Amino acid sequence: MSGTLAKIAEIEAEMARTQKNKATAHHLGLLKARLAKLRRELITPKGGGGGGPGEGFDVAKTGDARIGFVGFPSVGKSTLLSNLAGVYSEVAAYEFTTLTTVPGVIRYKGAKIQARTCNLILIVLDVLKPLGHKKIIENELEGFGIRLNSKPPNIGFKKKDKGGINLTATCPQSELDAETVKSILAEYKIHNADVTLRSDATADDLIDVVEGNRVYIPCIYVLNKIDQISIEELDIIYKVPHCVPISAHHRWNFDDLLEKIWDYLKLVRIYTKPKGQLPDYTSPVVLPYSRTTVEDFCMKIHKNLIKEFKYALVWGLSVKHNPQKVGKDHTLEDEDVIQIVKK
Repeated sequence: MSGTLAKIAEIEAEMARTQKNKATAHHLGLLKARLAKLRRELITPKGGGGGGPGEGFDVAKTGDARIGFVGFPSVGKSTLLSNLAGVYSEVAAYEFTTLTTVPGVIRYKGAKIQARTCNLILIVLDVLKPLGHKKIIENELEGFGIRLNSKPPNIGFKKKDKGGINLTATCPQSELDAETVKSILAEYKIHNADVTLRSDATADDLIDVVEGNRVYIPCIYVLNKIDQISIEELDIIYKVPHCVPISAHHRWNFDDLLEKIWDYLKLVRIYTKPKGQLPDYTSPVVLPYSRTTVEDFCMKIHKNLIKEFKYALVWGLSVKHNPQKVGKDHTLEDEDVIQIVKK
């Protein structure tokens, strides 16, 4: 482990010394590929002994979404968690009734591994020293394959048995050329592949696609302790993307934070309507925005429900008529009302 960390430090030092320009792009691409491989070793160490990849604990996935809190000691994570727990049960508009908090200090890599399974990451920062901490945390998460507030690179990549490296670019490239692409792939012992660059891609983008284990997670930067700064400073902070200034101790600006959490999670609430009764608006079935078909809804309630499914009646934004008869492939919208009719 210490050998891998030493190699990582060595490569990072060489990258810091190397000027970034057209002439060094090829060399930097190679270093980045080597760095990515070493970092992968840290996430999945070789050898069968021990207790798996890194120490720490895992949390059973309960509820509708999983939010990870990341931050340095004493920035207010625990205060924020315990105070938010009370707020969630009071704010009916969000339909969050309880928030289970899992206390514990995670040492070593457990926190980062855990973060890879989150639907949203909150990076909690001390408003008096935000930038230094922000950069360190971002670099740490990035090293473990977590990409914050970004989408997967628009790169087509397909290995093949023969024919060498075939590179196609559908738009001008400022960093990647055939030589750099071939050398990065050679580092992974890939000598035959089709690569299509559909946007102005970087070496990092190509490495992310080749590694294939990156996770893309939305992130909110929570700047805590705003009771210690001026109104003018607060105005500046409000203009920073993905940021919410708060005071965890005084419970200031929790409304904004909750609103932003809800927006970033992109959850969809579906209300049920038993036959001959009014819709139940007290406990919606919550679905992730990427899986909102009637079939997804049925699977969330019980996997046997889809076997008995005949059709559904839907009221709401997803239909032209209220109610409308739909099949299992129909896509639902937030706050639709549904009634399942069985065979």
